[in-house]
Amino acid sequence: MSFVSLNFVIFVAAAAGAYFLCPSKYRWCILLAASQIFYLLSSPHTYVFLLFTTATTFCGGLLIEGQTDKYKIYVKEHKAELDRKKKKEIKAGYEKKKRWILLAVLLLNLGILAFVKYFKIYINMISEALNLDWLHFDAGILIPLGISFYTFQSLGYLIDIYREQYKADRNLAKFALFVSWFPQIIQGPISRYDQLAEQLYEPHSFQYERVKFGIQLMMWGWFKKLVIADRVAVFVNQVFDRYTEYTGFYAILGVIGYTIQIYGDFSGGMDIARGVSQIFGIDLTLNFKRPYFATSIPEFWRRWHITLGAWCRDYIFYPISLSKFFGKLGKNSRKLLGDRIGKQVPVIFAQLITFFVIGVWHGAEFKYIAYGLYQAVFIIGGILFEPYIVRLTELLRINTKAFSWKLFQITRTFILIVIGRFFSRGASFGAAVWMMRHSLDFNPGVLFNGGIFTLGLTQKDFILLGICLIFWIMNSTIQECGYSVRELIARQNAVFRWIIYLVGIFAIVIFGIYGIGYDAKSFIYRGF
Repeated sequence: MSFVSLNFVIFVAAAAGAYFLCPSKYRWCILLAASQIFYLLSSPHTYVFLLFTTATTFCGGLLIEGQTDKYKIYVKEHKAELDRKKKKEIKAGYEKKKRWILLAVLLLNLGILAFVKYFKIYINMISEALNLDWLHFDAGILIPLGISFYTFQSLGYLIDIYREQYKADRNLAKFALFVSWFPQIIQGPISRYDQLAEQLYEPHSFQYERVKFGIQLMMWGWFKKLVIADRVAVFVNQVFDRYTEYTGFYAILGVIGYTIQIYGDFSGGMDIARGVSQIFGIDLTLNFKRPYFATSIPEFWRRWHITLGAWCRDYIFYPISLSKFFGKLGKNSRKLLGDRIGKQVPVIFAQLITFFVIGVWHGAEFKYIAYGLYQAVFIIGGILFEPYIVRLTELLRINTKAFSWKLFQITRTFILIVIGRFFSRGASFGAAVWMMRHSLDFNPGVLFNGGIFTLGLTQKDFILLGICLIFWIMNSTIQECGYSVRELIARQNAVFRWIIYLVGIFAIVIFGIYGIGYDAKSFIYRGF
């Protein structure tokens, strides 16, 4: 069931009606039923994978917490006869059991994720490399809907239980709701248990203002998705699918278009998910914070897909950079490379591994790995060269507090992000490199001879896109200045408010890309 379908609107309305009419005590049951029905309607053949992840992480959490409780009980019962050394040995024994339980559940679920997403690709790569025709795998493997998102969310919960950050959930049905909450199951955000679970379990009363704001956020998401992202996708697909025919300005237009498309598509989906959740009184974690206003690549990743970045930071980057092995490596590196660079060695390796994982998370092909490493190179470069950059700006007497400097930083960062999109959208790594090289071909005539109108969009479409993008940039600028657009609209007179609402509705209905032949799959991250 697509977020942009009429069926989804009817489904949300029915679920909301049932929720607010149901006795408070059982409202979480309505959310659970809605979530399970939504998944069954959207991906019935892969429902068993969702159940497996739910069951294994639920049981794993109880078993890990059980070892923690056993240790505490043992220490309490034998307190008088335990010295410090003996206590440490006993704790190490229980910790070892906890690690084995954690490792088993992690391997099971990550193994399934790796198999369904990467098995066919890697087997065929090996088959081609070794010229083994018998090894070639033609059968399709059905990828469970949202498997990356619910797997990461569930495993994050399990790791937090292992770290004793909170108690394990003892209600399987409620935990199933946390894993499968339907607005976020398709493409996130990746929520934390302590942030989301209680919101799902507690009853929420009907509040007109909250429901209104939720619907407004959904409409904004539909606008970004249907009017902007799917319209840009028409010429983006044309350029990237036939990249050898479109060089120079065509390639540049295509990659800039994809940079706009993926943001409108992904953040639009997030707005719909957050809007639906807000109707029910649930605040999902913000996943995008105007990333194209970022002044550096690290800041971009603090604004783009925020929950994935936070997940990788807490469960990959910190454990690696703060591990004993990398701690020793850092000490040894200081002797060879000096104190400043040597102490950064653990951070550099942790960044490389983290962005390698982010690349692989996007896909198994080498182009995705290249995309992740491309981001890592600029982040690591910023770490290593920061003192020299600061010194250079001082020598050139650059006023780093001036708006012009910030505008330069935003522009520079945006260009670097756009270049990276060649990897994430290109047909392959080779195709991405080919497009990057041939994007420098000089052919400005396409701006004046009507060549861009051969890409599937008319002049009116490009004019409409321009108007919509200006409106989007204005909206983002207002938010960047610290104002809430929805609250600003809410303070206006009723006539003015309803003019804005109706213009928004008609813009989606009239200018949205949908109808016969429209592929309602349509969200780029739906299959992740």
